[in-house]
Amino acid sequence: MIVLNAFFSALGQIGDPRFRGVLMRGVGLTLLLLIIACAGAIWLINIWSGSEISLPFIGAVPWLNDVLNYSGIVLVLILPIFLMVPVASAITSMFLDEVAQAVEDRYYPNLPQVSPVPIGDALWDTIIFLGVLIVANLLALIFYAMFPPFAPFIFWAMNGFLLGREYFTLAAMRRLGREGAQKLRAKHSTTIWLAGTLMAIPLSVPLLNLVIPVIGAATFTHIYHKLSDTHV
Repeated sequence: MIVLNAFFSALGQIGDPRFRGVLMRGVGLTLLLLIIACAGAIWLINIWSGSEISLPFIGAVPWLNDVLNYSGIVLVLILPIFLMVPVASAITSMFLDEVAQAVEDRYYPNLPQVSPVPIGDALWDTIIFLGVLIVANLLALIFYAMFPPFAPFIFWAMNGFLLGREYFTLAAMRRLGREGAQKLRAKHSTTIWLAGTLMAIPLSVPLLNLVIPVIGAATFTHIYHKLSDTHV
């Protein structure tokens, strides 16, 4: 009930100008990073396939260049789809403070003000979180291949755990500090994982996955306040 109430409260605030601002910045930065990633992949493929490939004991193998080129096309098509979820989620986490403040201004107006997270700290946390998401999703490909029918559930459970852990921690850190946020997260780990899974399920839907991180940031702000006594 806590999770659903928090989700619908967040959904009801989607028209807030600060939500839209975070959404536009998040989408813009996500697309920029995806373009850079695709351009980097194309550049590497061009380097590798620029000259005739030779194999030990065999010699020149001209058709390997074609394989590389066609594989590169497939890679460039798949890369944005694979990276969209972790990149969009990580980028939005960098602006979570702004979303959380918008939620608190509307629903918890009597709370004392908090100092914004320094941009350097937010950027560093975002880079670490993005790295964790990408590595985890790469490793999950093994389990997708081993258990194809369960691939969606593996995706939702894994990303739900990671997203819930990160978004709740960031929301709680604003008022409890990192150590206090970790203790509260450990106490309510099941609820937080459930909320993260609720966030992860629509992340597998194209375009919708660009909006969900903003709603998720607001949802976890509500969840934090419902699980703590700071607003009483």
